[in-house]
Amino acid sequence: MTTYDEANVFARILRGELPSHTVYEDAETLALMDIMPRADGHVLVIPKAACRNIFDAPPEALKAVVITAQRLSLAVRSAFGADGVTIQQFNETAGGQVVFHMHVHVMPRHEGVALRPHTGAMEKPEILAANAEKIRAALAKA
Repeated sequence: MTTYDEANVFARILRGELPSHTVYEDAETLALMDIMPRADGHVLVIPKAACRNIFDAPPEALKAVVITAQRLSLAVRSAFGADGVTIQQFNETAGGQVVFHMHVHVMPRHEGVALRPHTGAMEKPEILAANAEKIRAALAKA
């Protein structure tokens, strides 16, 4: 297995080297807006532990990520009036992983509305900021 790359984008965000639209943080996890969202309110949950993916993640990091993913699922469902939530997690290139720091996608879903295709186009920062604020407000009510 390939070793963990300390220069990956999420490691750099965790070190404060890159900006992000953070919606939630605790001692073990960080949740932030996906800059190429497939749905309004698409967030990523990452462990603070340096792990490439599920294959090398310590059990305590996996537990923390799932607990935070549940918290964010409830918040995005409320914030966006969603009917459901899609959660995705990819491992290694063959599994669709692109950024090699473990992360979980949490996407609010509406009945009959498909996810947007992943085109690589970045969302406008002001839209990400507004969506992040909606989620933070929903978290504050929980």
